[in-house]
Amino acid sequence: MKRWLEHYPEHISKEITIPDMSLSDMLKQSVSKFQNNTAIHFYGKETTYKELNNLVDAFTAALQDKGIKKGDRAAIMLPNCPQYVISYYGILQAGGIVTQLNPMLVGKELEYILNDSGAETIVIYEPLLPVLNQVMDNTFVKHVIKVNIEGRDATDDMATGFQSFLKSANKRPVEVDINPREDVAVLQYTGGTTGRSKGVMLTHRNLLANIMQSYEFFKDTINIGKERYLSVIPLFHVYGMTSCMNLTIYIGAINILLPRFDLEEVLETIKNIQPTSFPGVPTMYIALINHPKVNEYGLNSMEICNSGSAPMPVEILRSFEERTGAKIVEGYGLSEASPTTHCNPLFATRKPGSVGIGVPSTDYKIVDLATGNKELPAGEVGEIIIKGPQVMKGYWNMPDETDLTLRDGWLYTGDIAYMDEDGYLYIVDRKKDLIIASGYNVYPRDVEEVLYEHPSIQEAVVVGVPDPYRGETVKAVIVLKDGSNCTKEELISYCRANLSAYKVPRIIEFRKELPKTGVGKILRRKLKEESSQ
Repeated sequence: MKRWLEHYPEHISKEITIPDMSLSDMLKQSVSKFQNNTAIHFYGKETTYKELNNLVDAFTAALQDKGIKKGDRAAIMLPNCPQYVISYYGILQAGGIVTQLNPMLVGKELEYILNDSGAETIVIYEPLLPVLNQVMDNTFVKHVIKVNIEGRDATDDMATGFQSFLKSANKRPVEVDINPREDVAVLQYTGGTTGRSKGVMLTHRNLLANIMQSYEFFKDTINIGKERYLSVIPLFHVYGMTSCMNLTIYIGAINILLPRFDLEEVLETIKNIQPTSFPGVPTMYIALINHPKVNEYGLNSMEICNSGSAPMPVEILRSFEERTGAKIVEGYGLSEASPTTHCNPLFATRKPGSVGIGVPSTDYKIVDLATGNKELPAGEVGEIIIKGPQVMKGYWNMPDETDLTLRDGWLYTGDIAYMDEDGYLYIVDRKKDLIIASGYNVYPRDVEEVLYEHPSIQEAVVVGVPDPYRGETVKAVIVLKDGSNCTKEELISYCRANLSAYKVPRIIEFRKELPKTGVGKILRRKLKEESSQ
């Protein structure tokens, strides 16, 4: 029994029909409806839907001139900026597969994803070229398109400037036949049971479905062609991609792009442009409510503040709403589901501490942790499994991982949860050892592998510990080799040189030995429990 459907009013569809349409088609459809509306606002410069479409066409044609064809992978490694949107839709229109890259990746991490995806083209933020140069000879990359968000093309022999690239094609793009159900649109890299990042294959239909599900769920509060979304969440993150970039295009909204979360800049943007929606993560809302003059910036212009990517503390939610008048609706999703599967409804009871109910056309249940075959009753804790049109096609070149995660049409999330009598979902813990720090996914094995390369370390285990601001922070518990006098400062410096900043342990504890099972397996859970006390 799908208890959550009882909360849906008659005018909100429980099931949606997804048209046989690619994301490129979706853009064209919106251009035809909203061509003179502003699509992107970036530091005072506005781009209309018609102008955006022309830029996407130019980018597509230039890619095709370089020989990109259907199924080829092209990577984007940019902060939020107009060039991100142009590149993303240009690659898709050429029939390519967008490989999303976090700009904070360091050399080894970047090399792995470029090689795993087989990307031959990369659109990259110019200051990141030195990172690419470190590994480029070990990858398949042939074409580098650099972006300077100040709008100029600096000289660099190894890369083509973005503006120059757009001007390099003198013809219209060649139309590519795309099968939305089968053709992959995006490779979204995430961690897995093997410890290696996996490329989540999201088809055009997966992504369009999630856009339409999100719209239907919130349509009471969406004014088509009139909304203003503040996009600080990175577009390379699956949450930002769907809830900021793709959804705004679907509803003809203005996408107000900021490259990073700078508190003063965000507050000034809210005051001056008055966005109506702000998808964020808990750390952003914590920073906003702790600003001494937050009430002077008109945060009540925002009707909806979506919170995702990490658990939202109930006290923060209440405090934010009391101080600003804006409503926070917490949701849940994962890369493998494009990402949204659940959200607290505005058309029914919002339950603080819950991630809400399923969005349209989404089925879910709680199953036992041991086998995953037995459905559990309300209130019992188990693994949340999900079925719906937004669920991925599988993992890129990883059939065994795919078979483990997708079973009989159900997505096994690896997250531990329970459902109440009303069908509301509560996330309890993670079956995986994933750490979410400030909305970023940190996989302990990634950090541990780097630590184990240090000559002074004998054993290392990484856990997430509660942090009132970041949600969780990374802690490393270390056993040093006999005779070593390595310090915490040395290890942190070493990690900074070899890991993205958000993965670097903030806490390091030295021990003489680690707790283990009888067969010598480190008891990670015990360390996590001790560190959380």
